[in-house]
Amino acid sequence: MRIGWISRVLSWVAAALVGGVFGVAGTIAHSVTWGPVPVGLIVGTIACGAILIAIRALTHDRGAALASGLGMLGMLVLISGVGPGGSIVVQESLSGRIWIYLVAGLVLLVVAWPRIARVPSRTEASAAAAQAGASPAPITEVPGIDRRPADGIEPERGDRTGLGT
Repeated sequence: MRIGWISRVLSWVAAALVGGVFGVAGTIAHSVTWGPVPVGLIVGTIACGAILIAIRALTHDRGAALASGLGMLGMLVLISGVGPGGSIVVQESLSGRIWIYLVAGLVLLVVAWPRIARVPSRTEASAAAAQAGASPAPITEVPGIDRRPADGIEPERGDRTGLGT
């Protein structure tokens, strides 16, 4: 079933909004540290990467992942400037620069990741039959297993129990 262009554009808009929310949350939290450990940077990276991967995997659409990434980057740029009160959300520090480049790298990585289609598994018999142009014969006997009854009386073909009628 083909997806219409209206639903595709709406999914891009929704992905951009979700990406924007995650971008804001990660940008605000990126500077949180617990001693020397940059907890905000780690959690923000995991959250933004997870939502990008989820959108790409669920929609099977690079456009939706790109829209989500642009929402993240757009909100990062929007709130990283100097505010009306003079506060700066993304400080001019190593943590701030890492956050900006990390989000851009995540978006680039998820959008550029190649689509890996599942390759159908083939056995040697089906590969040989496919080359010959014929379908493989059904398996009727298992080698090494004797299917004859112990009393020597063959059951009727329509009887599944082997007891006869």
